[in-house]
Amino acid sequence: MSRQSTTGTAQAEVEAGRRRERRIVRSRNYFHFILFAGPNIALILMFIYYPLVMNLRYSVLDWRLGSTTARTVGLANYKEFFTSPHGLEVWRVTIVFTVATVAGAMLLGLLMALVLNQRLPGRTLARTAIFSPYVLSGVGIGMVWNFIFDPRLGVLRYVFQYFGRTSPEWFNDPGLSLLMVIIVYIWKNLGYAAVIFIAGLQSIPTDLLEAAEIDGAGSVRKFFSVVLPLLSPTVFFLTITMVLNSMQAFDILRVMTPSGNGTNTIIFEIYLQSFGAYQRAGYAAAVSVILFITLFAVTAVQMRYVERKVHYQ
Repeated sequence: MSRQSTTGTAQAEVEAGRRRERRIVRSRNYFHFILFAGPNIALILMFIYYPLVMNLRYSVLDWRLGSTTARTVGLANYKEFFTSPHGLEVWRVTIVFTVATVAGAMLLGLLMALVLNQRLPGRTLARTAIFSPYVLSGVGIGMVWNFIFDPRLGVLRYVFQYFGRTSPEWFNDPGLSLLMVIIVYIWKNLGYAAVIFIAGLQSIPTDLLEAAEIDGAGSVRKFFSVVLPLLSPTVFFLTITMVLNSMQAFDILRVMTPSGNGTNTIIFEIYLQSFGAYQRAGYAAAVSVILFITLFAVTAVQMRYVERKVHYQ
């Protein structure tokens, strides 16, 4: 009995030692995690999640920027945005701007990619030239295009004058102002789309293209039957990134149309309502929450349904 008792005690001590070692290792891992990830987590909580929670709080207030008093109005700010004619107009402008800029940049970018993917002299320089607007400052781009569209001093004035026409009032007509910023954003982003499409084209196996040619497929059929389906991952990636970027476009809109005038997308409306003439910080906070939910919903729908049509192999 004593020998069995001694053996059991030894095993218990060994097991207790193992548990102690595991606790020490676990504690050391927690310490290293807090040491290295703690500062980043603190910064994320401080500058992302805390402002998000405070923005939710402000969205239910009738509060003007700089005022020391605020009144709780519940969901009145949200209701106003979804039911007022001005809120519906903001939705319309946002949808038109997003669809036009994304579709235009992707279509033109694909055409540019098909051309620049060929063995042409100077194609590297051409790729750099079309991509450079994407990395330029939006403020600088807006100032340059302001000069181009100026109906009295701009470059386009002489183009219209050559054809015997008068340059339109781009900055005064709401419809033309929206068209103007759409053109500028397409010009800015098509280089990004072209470079991504070039990468996608170069990843297509050449043996598939050769097999299609042997089967008698022409250039058009080869593009729609082989190239375009294999580009679906690239199209999917560009759709997500460019929709999110277009819905958050601000800098060029602010420079080219400071007061809105037909270019009030959701993100620009947030700025005008909070820091513009209205200074309705509570209403702007509600609109920003709506923008956050919209971006999340658009991304979720694309990931859930659009990705099903993507061919990765």
